[in-house]
Amino acid sequence: MKRTLFLVSFLFACVSGPESPSANSDGPRNTDVDIVFSDLVGMRPGAAVGVVMDGEVVHRAGYGIAHMDHGIPITPETVFDIASISKQFGAMAALLLEAQGHLDLEEDVRAYVPELPDFGATIVPRHLIHHTSGIRDWPHTMSLGGVEYSDVISFDKILRMLYQQSAINFPPGSEYAYSNTGYNLLAKTIEVQSGMTFRDYTQEQIFEPLGMKNTHFSDDYLEIVPGRAGSYTPVDDETDGIFRRQINQLTALASSSLNTTVDDFILWMKNYETSQVGGEEIIHRMLERGVLTSGDTLAYAHGLTTGEYRGLKHFGHGGSWAGFRTNFIRFPQEDLSIVVFCNFSTCNPAGRALKVAEAFLEDQMGPAPVQLDGSDDTTEAPNLSDSELRQYSGHYRSPELDSTYEIFVESGRLVAEHWRNPASILSPIGEDSFTGDQRWFPEVRFIRNQTAQITGFTVTGVRVRNLMFERVQ
Repeated sequence: MKRTLFLVSFLFACVSGPESPSANSDGPRNTDVDIVFSDLVGMRPGAAVGVVMDGEVVHRAGYGIAHMDHGIPITPETVFDIASISKQFGAMAALLLEAQGHLDLEEDVRAYVPELPDFGATIVPRHLIHHTSGIRDWPHTMSLGGVEYSDVISFDKILRMLYQQSAINFPPGSEYAYSNTGYNLLAKTIEVQSGMTFRDYTQEQIFEPLGMKNTHFSDDYLEIVPGRAGSYTPVDDETDGIFRRQINQLTALASSSLNTTVDDFILWMKNYETSQVGGEEIIHRMLERGVLTSGDTLAYAHGLTTGEYRGLKHFGHGGSWAGFRTNFIRFPQEDLSIVVFCNFSTCNPAGRALKVAEAFLEDQMGPAPVQLDGSDDTTEAPNLSDSELRQYSGHYRSPELDSTYEIFVESGRLVAEHWRNPASILSPIGEDSFTGDQRWFPEVRFIRNQTAQITGFTVTGVRVRNLMFERVQ
């Protein structure tokens, strides 16, 4: 009889997992915040949310499922990859190392990392922090090289790619262009100057002092992390409740790949109030915005974006990788901090975080922003014949990426094909200019020599500019 009761109890515990989170899995709760996440119910991915106001936790909850295969619920103790929110920790690590006398933010980075190519201009750590280095962003650059986001993309692989580059987007300090690669180079610089791995340095200097016991920078994609959420994306229409797994094999130190929980991140949010790690001077410097050589001041500070919403000043950062979507926002004058970690790609954590802010600060906010309809683009694209398109046919190679594309005409369309990437249709948008239907070809511009022969093409996007592919045949 006892054996039967034991088996019944065991089976009940197994099937009741999603309905039976641990006793300390949430609370306190705010009903207005619950409404913002009320759609994340049942067997579907969801979010973990933390809200701190006036130094007190006023909302702490999980919604939806962390691991779809096993029906494990999300709680504030669930571990998420928080993607680019990680950058503020990279910036903090650099400021701490500077305060310890081991890093000069105005020194040539090549003095620390001599493997970095000489681009003909001096790049300093300050440029890396504010995204003003001109260094190309690796997600676009590596996609052009045939690397898929689901591939193993390691810290070392990113750096090896960087060391093969022969040009940058613009003179350092002259412009802003978001660069994950720059933060990875910052992590390498911190490793060299601290004599520790970036993971160990941040553990010792930031996470352990704050009591962030379930936080670490991932430097091994095969590492087992108890309580870690999977990441997902909807299949077709999200309303049908069907999701598929998004593989995450990234270890991009400082720019991304921080594993943490809402509970731990609450401790970090409180640090902006208490200055326990860094002290008041460094916390103040975290909010100092970058300045271009022209004198223009950026909205981007030290791994943090500054801004204003409905008349209230705020700072924070968002993140996006695989199926993870994350957002952190703090309204310093109102002493309100919000963090939203999602494990599915259509979550819109930034929009949800602002709705949470409205639940607490509506009476102090100005008018809601007016939503403007976008105007239609009436520019007529060129219509090229097959013979006109064929002049672009050939093989084009980038020595920097060790990667070759074949361009040919098929069914009246110009096609770019790489053995590792899906074929991309290139549609004409101007003289010798095309746009592709794949993310790695936002703008392709063919180059001609003095006799009007095509000698190559460049690829340009928001974070990669004029990356050259030379015609080889």
